[in-house]
Amino acid sequence: MKFSEYLKRNDYPGRGLAIGRSADGKQAILCYFIMGRSAGSRNRVFEPDADGIRTRAFDESKLPDPSLYVYRAVRVLGKHTIVTNGDQTDTIYDTLAAGGNFMDALRTRTFEPDPPIWTPRISGLLTIENGAMSYSLSILKNGGDETPLRYFYEYDAPRAGEARLLHTYAGDGNPVPSFCGEPVCIDTRSYSCVHCVMQDLWSGLNADNKVSAFVRMVDLETGKTTDLIQNKNA
Repeated sequence: MKFSEYLKRNDYPGRGLAIGRSADGKQAILCYFIMGRSAGSRNRVFEPDADGIRTRAFDESKLPDPSLYVYRAVRVLGKHTIVTNGDQTDTIYDTLAAGGNFMDALRTRTFEPDPPIWTPRISGLLTIENGAMSYSLSILKNGGDETPLRYFYEYDAPRAGEARLLHTYAGDGNPVPSFCGEPVCIDTRSYSCVHCVMQDLWSGLNADNKVSAFVRMVDLETGKTTDLIQNKNA
């Protein structure tokens, strides 16, 4: 399924990220989106930040706990692009810079401290080197009794025309249930540019709950990036 076909089945997937390849295999695709039900969650926008993006409050006077709402969602370190739904972006960046790896970094973290939801932390790492790409995904979630479960998925030779999507919630609820299962396979064969990806992704997100989305495409040969940000609050 395309993004729109999959996401329209779920009113509240929460925050989500995806990494994959274009139909011709020449570009990497990286996406991140956020949603919200509360006024605080909806009071956010994406903005460019150095080599990636960060979240910020649209109305600073209505900002709840900034530790869970304001963070760098996408950062680049050499051949690596990091995308996450929280401040573990910086944990991964610092660990890689110190010679560690993706799993080392996330073994030091757990799900978010927001009971009773215990929002999962989702993370992705895109690596591009010598015209080839690979990527890793992870979800850290509450396994019960506040015991963390850490899942890791590696894609060393990702297929053209395919991406993998992780999101925080399986659907709406009170409290919302955590995502379960393997990353979802997304068909990227109809996405020829960032605008095509964004249009399909944005149209699939629930109109009431969607907040912001980001799409980046990277030419695997040249390393050139093309970014697009969509904010409901403008």
